[in-house]
Amino acid sequence: MIEHKVVVITGASSGIGQATARLLAGRGARVVLGARREDRLARIADDIRREGGEAVYSPLDVTDAAANQRIVQLALDRFGRVDVMFLNAGLMPSAPLSALRIDEWHRMVEVNITGVLNGVAAVLPAFLAQQSGHVVATSSVAGLKTYSNTAVYCGTKWFVRAFMEVLRMESAQERTGIRTTTIYPAAINTELLTTIGDEGAHDQMQALYDRYGIAPERVAGAVAFTIDQPDDTTVNEVTVGPSSQPW
Repeated sequence: MIEHKVVVITGASSGIGQATARLLAGRGARVVLGARREDRLARIADDIRREGGEAVYSPLDVTDAAANQRIVQLALDRFGRVDVMFLNAGLMPSAPLSALRIDEWHRMVEVNITGVLNGVAAVLPAFLAQQSGHVVATSSVAGLKTYSNTAVYCGTKWFVRAFMEVLRMESAQERTGIRTTTIYPAAINTELLTTIGDEGAHDQMQALYDRYGIAPERVAGAVAFTIDQPDDTTVNEVTVGPSSQPW
């Protein structure tokens, strides 16, 4: 059941996060939105409330551990519990390693890895206290395969894959009632390409997305499906992409 579930969503100001927030709220979930762009969060939350849904928001930089704790606390204060943590924030500033865009390497690690760790650390105490919860994390098809110009990005997304699998195993062994789902999107039309500063890598990726890209609502539907499963059922991994893309 999605109705009445409390869902915290990071990276909620655009793309997959925004689409998921709108879909889940429309199906009766109470959504807690986090991202750096507070003005966009306010607009999305207002839209959801105007349509009869429940939504609150908090500015969130996922690399800030305290900010992650604040958004979980907001969910607890407003709704009394947290049922789902959707760790969706991410960056993809692709470039060949020889370009030595070292600052971008470290920023990807901070957002794509540390951001996931901060989110899980913030929500796990509530999940353990409840003996229930669901962690959903966005990896990528680059967490299943490797691609030129994406060495560090692939590394961060493979980390998400491994981390989430261990979280699933330990949760089952410890009987905490915590479920996990890792989402592997392919070419989804979001703002992700705007984080690519290398001109050659950007043009190559833009051409791919222009040819194959599909709407973020497709991923939102997959996320909703995993959340809607009975408590005794985990949909552990979902790969979502254009049917025409040979990823």
